[in-house]
Amino acid sequence: MTVVRVASIDELDDGAPHRVDVDGRSVALVRLGADVYALGDRCSHADVSLSEGEVDEDECSLECPKHGSTFDLKTGTPNSLPAVRPVPTYAVEIRDGDVYLEVS
Repeated sequence: MTVVRVASIDELDDGAPHRVDVDGRSVALVRLGADVYALGDRCSHADVSLSEGEVDEDECSLECPKHGSTFDLKTGTPNSLPAVRPVPTYAVEIRDGDVYLEVS
């Protein structure tokens, strides 16, 4: 595992997705208060950027902007159709105001 700095916590608007590219993969970061979640930025149903979708803070999910599938920010599991496969998630660490991801 490699730990990579991807952003400053101040760069992430609360409740809004933010796309970063790490080692050739696109990752959607979502800040909810003091927590930051990271999941693969491509919908598993259609090749669409999840970082262009909307966050549901109450459900802790991110909605695909094309077909409306929602993905759990903690597990990457789809909560609604048409997606049936999860998207990858990444461990997040916040140190001294910076956001780090564990990538393999």
